[in-house]
Amino acid sequence: MKTVKIRDKEFELFLTQDRIEKAIDEVAARLNKDLADKDPLFICILNGSFMYASELMKRITIPCEVSFVKVSSYKGVSSTGKIKEIYGLEEDIKGRTIVIVEDIVDTGHTMTLMLEQLVCDEPKQILVTTLLLKPDALKQPVQLDYVALEIPNDFIVGYGLDYDGYGRNLSDIYKLKDQ
Repeated sequence: MKTVKIRDKEFELFLTQDRIEKAIDEVAARLNKDLADKDPLFICILNGSFMYASELMKRITIPCEVSFVKVSSYKGVSSTGKIKEIYGLEEDIKGRTIVIVEDIVDTGHTMTLMLEQLVCDEPKQILVTTLLLKPDALKQPVQLDYVALEIPNDFIVGYGLDYDGYGRNLSDIYKLKDQ
C-alpha cells in the first residue's frame, strides 16, 4: 500500500516492515550483548510500543522480565508534552537494570518525566530503547541508549503509532501527506 487514509488525513508509505525489522534486529543484538547476565526488566510503554516491543522481545535471547505501563502525551497529531498518567508497573525496580521500550521520542518531554519518576524507585541502571527518534523535534536533551531509526519531524502512523487511535495495526509506517 503506497497511501492510506485514516479518518480525515492521507498518509504515504515511509518505512517498510522489512526496513523496520532490520533495525530491530540490530538493536536486539546490541541489547543481548550489553545486558548478558544483568537480568533486565523491560518496561514497554503502551499503547504505541506494542509492535516494537513484540518484535524486539522475540529477538531477546537473554533471561529477562517484561512489564507494560501506559503513558500518554498525545492529542490528535501533536504531543502535549505532559504525561497524563502512568500506570501498570507492579514490579519492584530497586537495584534492577531497567530497559524502557518506547515507540517514538520526539520532544523528549514524556521520556524525561518517565525517567525522573523511575529514578525515585532506585533502579541500578535505566536504559532506553526507542524504535524512532525525531532529532529535529527534541526540545530538551534526553537519555536514549538504543535508537533503531532516526526520522524527520513528520507525523507518522503505523507499526503501533496512531492518529487518534487509528492506524496502529498497519505493518508499515506512513507519514502525513502535505504537512
